[in-house]
Amino acid sequence: PSLPVSRCLCSRPYSELQNCLEEWAERLNYSYPNALAEQYIFQSHHIYFHNCTLEHPVYFDPPEDVLLAMIIAPICLIPFLVTLVIWRSKDGKAQA
Repeated sequence: PSLPVSRCLCSRPYSELQNCLEEWAERLNYSYPNALAEQYIFQSHHIYFHNCTLEHPVYFDPPEDVLLAMIIAPICLIPFLVTLVIWRSKDGKAQA
């Protein structure tokens, strides 16, 4: 599957940033990842992506009365359907 456009636009700069931070950590004899690199990534993300919007809508639970109706309706249909099947099968005729 293809990546969303926003993800494609963001993954390359993050990858380049990670490579740069790894290279500088190696030059300065730091381990990677380290607290300084993590702080730098968080700060840059906060500055440049503070206004990101959600790509997917936020879903909420339905109101309680709708939820109750959605639960009870199938439960009430089951005895009716079972009764209907039993009643039709008592006919005694072989059905083709």
